[in-house]
Amino acid sequence: MADTMRSALDTPCDRGHRHVLVCDDEREIADMVARLMEREGFSCAAYYDPRAALEAVRVQRPDVVILDIMMPGMDGYELARRIRAFSEVPLIFLTAKDEEVDSVLGFAVGADDYVTKPFRPRELAMRVRALLRRAQRPLAASDDIVRSCGIEIDLRSYEASLHGERLTLTPKEFALLRALMEAGGAPLSTAELFERVWRERPDASSANTVMVHVRRLRKKLAEIDSSSEYVVTVWGVGYRMAAGRRIPGSC
Repeated sequence: MADTMRSALDTPCDRGHRHVLVCDDEREIADMVARLMEREGFSCAAYYDPRAALEAVRVQRPDVVILDIMMPGMDGYELARRIRAFSEVPLIFLTAKDEEVDSVLGFAVGADDYVTKPFRPRELAMRVRALLRRAQRPLAASDDIVRSCGIEIDLRSYEASLHGERLTLTPKEFALLRALMEAGGAPLSTAELFERVWRERPDASSANTVMVHVRRLRKKLAEIDSSSEYVVTVWGVGYRMAAGRRIPGSC
C-alpha cells in the first residue's frame, strides 16, 4: 500500500480510480480502512493527523472523506467544519460515539453519513459507494428547470439560485430543495423526504437527519434573503415550500 503519511504537498491523485481519504489517529484503524478501500477498487490515503488531512483534502481533492471524531488537537467535528468551508466532498464519520446527539451534531457540521465502531468492512464500502452514487445522480426529472417561490434549480448542471443569486448546495441539500419544490406547496413528511433524498427506508434517526439538512438549507436561503421564509414547518406533518412568506418584523 502507498505510504499512508503522504505529504500535504502531494499533487492531486490519479482520477482513474475514485479516491478515498481516511483520517483517524488510531493508525491500525486508519491503515485497515485504507486497505479495505483499496481492495474494493478505490485509491486511498490514510492520515493520522487531522491538520495534515485537512491540507491533503485541499490538494488531493478526494471523492469521499472518512473521519474519526475523537482525535487530539482537532476533533472530527472541527475538521468537518473546516473542510466544509471550501469543499462539498461527501463526509463519513467513523467513530465509537453512538449517542443520538453525536450523530445529529455530525450532520449539523456537514457529514453525509455516520458509521459506528465496530463496523462491518463491507458495509462501510457499500456506504462509500452509495454516497458516490447520490452525489452523481440527483432525483429523476421530466424537465431540466424547476422554478418556485423565486428559486430556480437546473437539473442538468445541478445549480440552484434565489432571485438570480447562486445557492451553494450540497447534493443532499439540492435534492431536498428539489423534492420540496416539486411537491408544489404540499407538505411532505420527514419520512417521505428521507426516502426521496437518501433513497433509504426511514429509521429512528431519519427525522433528525432531515431536520438538520432543512436547517442548513434554510440558513443558505436566508443568506440571500433573510426577510422571507421559503421552507416552512407543518407541525405534526413535515415541511413544505412557501411563496417567499414574509417573516414578521423583517424590513
